Amino acid sequence: MKIALLQMCSGIDPAGNCETIVNGITAAAAGGATMLFTPEMSGLVDRDRARAEPILKTEEHDIVLAAVRDAATRHGLWVNLGSLALRTDNGRLANRGFVIDAKGAIRARYDKIHLFDVDLPTGESWRESASYSSGVSASLVETPIGVLGLSICYDLRFPALYQRLSGAGATVLSIPAAFTRPTGAAHWHVLQRARAIESAAYVVAAAQTGVHEDGRETYGHSLVIDPWGKVILDLGEAPGLGFAEIDDARIDDIRRRIPVLDHRREIPDITVIA
Repeated sequence: MKIALLQMCSGIDPAGNCETIVNGITAAAAGGATMLFTPEMSGLVDRDRARAEPILKTEEHDIVLAAVRDAATRHGLWVNLGSLALRTDNGRLANRGFVIDAKGAIRARYDKIHLFDVDLPTGESWRESASYSSGVSASLVETPIGVLGLSICYDLRFPALYQRLSGAGATVLSIPAAFTRPTGAAHWHVLQRARAIESAAYVVAAAQTGVHEDGRETYGHSLVIDPWGKVILDLGEAPGLGFAEIDDARIDDIRRRIPVLDHRREIPDITVIA
């Protein structure tokens, strides 16, 4: 199955970002893709909370989600909308990803579990938990390219999530992101390859890239990695669309050769020796 990844430099105007995604859906369908993947925060990247506040909507009123569902229907394309910032009933925000089928129906939702609260050596400070509620459950969904396990960005650093997803049947892991430049340069490729290898699954990681309107910088390098850890697509730093193939036979072959899923064991206790 052919998939497409849309690498974006999302800005502070959801309408402009929406146009980019819809154009990406059109191009992905024209290129023969079965499914398109977009980055974390596809609809809005804005660290100025006061400016973003009046723009943020609930799921039912989000213009990006509505437009993507419409475009998916028109082009007969599945879309993993990496994530949107959405208002919720509790007054806080959700960093929520979606899987939308070729008829525009929402097949799965996933709210980011691990929130990015860090202070980097560069002086960058992020407190995602100040505005967002953490998700409480993992999500898995049947798609034409296989059983897709959902995650978002900072989740990448927590392998237990991917063990649960692959253990429950995931053959493809989606890791949309807006990775910072310093953390991306240090850890992006190695962590993505590790998640693919330990899960014996494809990893699809659509990413934000470049210098955004709000001043932040993201790393780019949207990736597709096969179950052996081989990078089969790297989009570098420029926004744009890329294509890759998902091969079920490759998954089966690697899982036969090194059956890591069968060999996993619960560690019941730890002996501490003083």
